[in-house]
Amino acid sequence: MRRVLTFDFGASSGRAMLGTYENGKIDIKEIHRFSNDPVTVGDTYYWDVLRLYHEIKCGLIKAKEYEQYDSIGIDTWGVSFGVIDKNGRLMNNLIHYRDLAFDDAKERFLKDFPFDKLYEVTGIQELPFNTVFQLYSLKETAPYVLDNAGKIVLIADLFNYFLTGKAVADYTMASTTALLDVNSRDWSDKVFDALKIDKSLMCDVVMPGTVIGEVSDAVCDELLINKTKVVSVASHD
Repeated sequence: MRRVLTFDFGASSGRAMLGTYENGKIDIKEIHRFSNDPVTVGDTYYWDVLRLYHEIKCGLIKAKEYEQYDSIGIDTWGVSFGVIDKNGRLMNNLIHYRDLAFDDAKERFLKDFPFDKLYEVTGIQELPFNTVFQLYSLKETAPYVLDNAGKIVLIADLFNYFLTGKAVADYTMASTTALLDVNSRDWSDKVFDALKIDKSLMCDVVMPGTVIGEVSDAVCDELLINKTKVVSVASHD
């Protein structure tokens, strides 16, 4: 028998589920459900990412009522990211992909790097909230964040990082960004040169099924839970 704990995040809600595979049968039990409520501050629309991490902790606590599970996996929406500094601390509150500022950023970026060229490299459709345009906007409006960055971490991988202290980039999540070369399946030199952002700020791309690490001692001690593997799943919902 195999048992896994999964966290499924959508744009307006999330849930924690225990999945069991036994004798060729899959059984799924929902153990925690919560809302995902963005917050507007001034003229900026944010994800309430720390609240969502709190909900992960609530799911981990509720899971203690059931038998021990073998691993943890997290999926979320795509394109969003956080920036952690060189000491591993989150530097920015994540801006919601529906924030209107990205429309103008897209137009400015595409003046110097036309969409047909971007599409040829990445194979991603032209959407104002693609990560490439979000990064361009961040570089314009808050350059100090990138100047002091240690790593840029995509949203599902950010939650994995909070749990384990290890930062990677799930391939399916990376594929939503318009930063990934569709041929090499790695971050594109051409796109990062156009952004004038150091490509080394991105996390190493890993394939679904990769074991990232275990839940950290600090999280285990806080929640009184056992050490468990955290797996990079196909994390784009």
